[in-house]
Amino acid sequence: MPGLLQTCEELFETRDLYKVIGVENTASEKEVKKGYYRMSMRFHPDRNSDDEKSTEKFQALSKVYSILSDSGKRALYDESGEIDDEADVDQDRDWTSYWRLLFPQVTLQAILEFEKKYKGSEEELEELTAAYQEHEGDMDAIMDSVTLATMEDEPRFRRLLQEQVSSGTLPDFPAFSQEQRSKKQHRKRKAKKEAKEAEAARKELGMDESEDALKKMIAQRSQSRESGFNSFMADLEARYAPKGKKTKKGKK
Repeated sequence: MPGLLQTCEELFETRDLYKVIGVENTASEKEVKKGYYRMSMRFHPDRNSDDEKSTEKFQALSKVYSILSDSGKRALYDESGEIDDEADVDQDRDWTSYWRLLFPQVTLQAILEFEKKYKGSEEELEELTAAYQEHEGDMDAIMDSVTLATMEDEPRFRRLLQEQVSSGTLPDFPAFSQEQRSKKQHRKRKAKKEAKEAEAARKELGMDESEDALKKMIAQRSQSRESGFNSFMADLEARYAPKGKKTKKGKK
């Protein structure tokens, strides 16, 4: 069985535990936890059913966090660049349960509040520019990477990125500046299909678009999937939250 560092190299193309969760090696405990949360949400199996490696990635992320969140284990890793897999990583741990212990259950209000603060923030811009560079301007990958991004955000993202490309802050990747129209249309069709599927799921439960209905739908889904993860419902909450109110916005 390969060690954690080798696993990270195979799954994330790096042996640097900090890069795996997207933080600097000077990150605070809070920043480490935040990086882990963001990356684990991105790679959780329930959100990536088409990725056969998603379970391995999610488990690897949890193991990385278990090391970087422990001051002693982190100090040892910082000093040597290596870890003792047998001593430092609990191979038998239920990593999904571990995740749920660290983070409270996602609620509609929490998502709305987070979205309100995140959209248009410096943090979102940093994540957007990082995704642009990581994926060399591929908007498909960028839209999949940025937290809470929907097709409605793409024009804004393009404007922000183009401003930085024009100023020389970011490189001009052909995948971005010369993206074919057919690729853009395919992305829009995919987004519409996903929205239609989510809408069908809502209607199947006989729900309207009120906040109370969303909460009821969440509760019903939770009861039927007690052993699973609630990220799918988080997507539905964000996508179908009531619109038109200044203090609330919604999407996937």
